[in-house]
Amino acid sequence: MTRPALLLLALLALPLPAWAQAVKIGAVVPLTGRYGPGGAQVRAGYEIAVEQINAAGGVTMGGKKVPLELVLLDDESDATKTVSRLETLASQGVVGYLGGFGSDLHAAAASVAEKNKIPYLGVAFALYKVHQQGFRYLFSPFWKSPDIAEALPPMLLSLPAGERPKTVAIFQEKTDWGREMAAAWTEAGKAAGYQVVLNAEYAPGAKDFSDLILRAKSSNADAVFALPTPPDGMTMIKQMKELSYTPKLTFFIRAPDPPVWTKNLGKDGDYVMLAPGWHHAVKAPGVKELNDAHQAKFGRPADPITGPGYACVQILAAALAKAGAPDREKVRDAIAATDMTTVIGPVKFRPDGTGIVKAGLFAQWVNGKQELVWPKEYATVPLAYPALPFAKR
Repeated sequence: MTRPALLLLALLALPLPAWAQAVKIGAVVPLTGRYGPGGAQVRAGYEIAVEQINAAGGVTMGGKKVPLELVLLDDESDATKTVSRLETLASQGVVGYLGGFGSDLHAAAASVAEKNKIPYLGVAFALYKVHQQGFRYLFSPFWKSPDIAEALPPMLLSLPAGERPKTVAIFQEKTDWGREMAAAWTEAGKAAGYQVVLNAEYAPGAKDFSDLILRAKSSNADAVFALPTPPDGMTMIKQMKELSYTPKLTFFIRAPDPPVWTKNLGKDGDYVMLAPGWHHAVKAPGVKELNDAHQAKFGRPADPITGPGYACVQILAAALAKAGAPDREKVRDAIAATDMTTVIGPVKFRPDGTGIVKAGLFAQWVNGKQELVWPKEYATVPLAYPALPFAKR
C-alpha cells in the first residue's frame, strides 16, 4: 500500500470530534403540573422537528451532516426547577436551550441563559417585559402582549357595528403577565370601541371564581378577557355555566390551547376564542409534513403551540449550520441574524429578541374543534358570535 493511502487510512481511523457525532440541544418543558397540557404541545414540536432533521441526515456543519440530540427535562411547572434543570443541561454541554410553556417559567429561564451565555429560544409566552431587560441570549419567535392587543381591534371591528362588544370584563391574573396584558387590553379598547367595566384580580390556582363572574355579570360585560392556566380556565367556564353567565365573547389566552379543553368541557368549551399565534391550517412550507407526522403520532393535525415549537428547532438548526460548529457565541449571533421561512412563516428578530413574525391569528373552539377564525382570508370557519347560552348548546 502506498504511503499516501496509509496516511489516509490513519486519518479516517481518528475519532471524530464529539460534536461531529451529535450536537446536544437542551429543552426544559413543563410536562406535569398546571402547564403540563401546554408543555406536551411544545415537546411534540421539538421532537418531531429533531426526528425530521435527523431523518434527512442532520445539520450540515463543516461540510459534514451531524445529527441533533435533544435532551428534554420536565420542570413540573415550577420556576425553581426550571432554573435547576437548565443548569443541569448546561453541565451536559448543550449548545442551545429550548424553552417550555408559561411566561413565569420563561422569565426565570431567560436569566439562566444569560448567565450561562447559552442562546435560548422560547415560545408559548407573550410576556414582553422580559425582553426589556437587555438580555442578549433570549429569542422568541412568538407574539407578545402588545402584538395581541394590536391585532384584536381589527377582528372586533369586522363585526357588525351594532353587535360588537361594548363592555369588557378583565379577569386579571396576579402575575407580571396578567398586569401587562390587562393594560394592553385596556389600551386596545380605545381602537376597538369597548370600555373595560371590570378589571378584577385573582390568584393563580384559585378554586372559586364566582365573585369575578358575578361582578362581570352585574356589570353587563359583553366580553370576558383573561389569560388563565388550563386548570383555572376550565374552572372559570364551569362556574360561568353554573352562574348562568354567557358573555357574547370569551377570549382566553393560554388555557384553551391544549386538546384537554374540549375533552373536559365538551360543548361548554365552545365559542371561546384563543390566541396561540399559530394554527395547523396556516399556509407555510413544511406545515403539511408537520401535520402528517403529528397525525401519525397523535391522531390529529398539529396543535397550536406545536408549530412554534417546531419552528424553534428549525431556527436553531439553521443557526448551527451558519455557525459551522457548536460554538455557543457563534450560534447566538447566527440566531440574531435569522432571516428564514419556517412552519410559522418568515422569521426575523429585533435587537431585543422579540420575533418579527406573522401575527394576528386568532382561533376559536367551534363544535369541539380549534378553528382558525381570523384573519378572514385564512379562516377555516367564520367567527362564531355571539355565543349561545350554555343551556342552548
